[in-house]
Amino acid sequence: MKFVKALMLTALVSGVAFSSQLLAADGNQITPGLQSVEVTHSGEKVIITRASDKGAKIPGTFAKVSRHCPPFCIQPATVAAGVETVGELEVLGYLKRIGDGDRKVLVIDSRTPDWIIRGTIPGSVNIPWNKINVDLQGTFEVAAEAEGVHDILVNQLGVQEINGSLDFRNAKTLVMFCNGSWCPQSSTNIKTLIKLGYPTYKLKWYRGGMQDWVSLGLTTVNK
Repeated sequence: MKFVKALMLTALVSGVAFSSQLLAADGNQITPGLQSVEVTHSGEKVIITRASDKGAKIPGTFAKVSRHCPPFCIQPATVAAGVETVGELEVLGYLKRIGDGDRKVLVIDSRTPDWIIRGTIPGSVNIPWNKINVDLQGTFEVAAEAEGVHDILVNQLGVQEINGSLDFRNAKTLVMFCNGSWCPQSSTNIKTLIKLGYPTYKLKWYRGGMQDWVSLGLTTVNK
């Protein structure tokens, strides 16, 4: 009798484990230990998951692989010394920190608004690359551009102005991305921010951008 009960218990435990595996497979977890990440985007709660539809494909907007170079040249793995290149799990980690109330981190979509409506990462904020831009000589074309960047630094990125100088000690950690490994927009902005004095250890670069994000079936939003 004890042997029969042991067999029944083993079968029950095995069945529960098997059912859990099926449930995880059906839900298509992000990692074995991560099912989803909750963020707030444009004031609304969004749950980031992976697509569970086995027939899901990369959206046509991000399916093109041919981009004319220049300007859409393949970017190096490292954008600048001291700036960490991150992948999807690191981006999700930063998004989770933001979702948990960390106001010292920003995930920034560097693309222009016409691209945002085609899909962006939930929990990110849009600061178009052409709002943080200098010419090839490293200067702003007009004074208004310099003033605009100053406003972004102080009002959005946590930089303080003290006695006419920029103080980056309380600047936010920025995770910046654009369309993909061939897109120079976020990397250009990172280089500009470094020139302006932004600490490199507070700059993170998601090189794969939207093209890698959607290729993994991760949730996007269109605003």
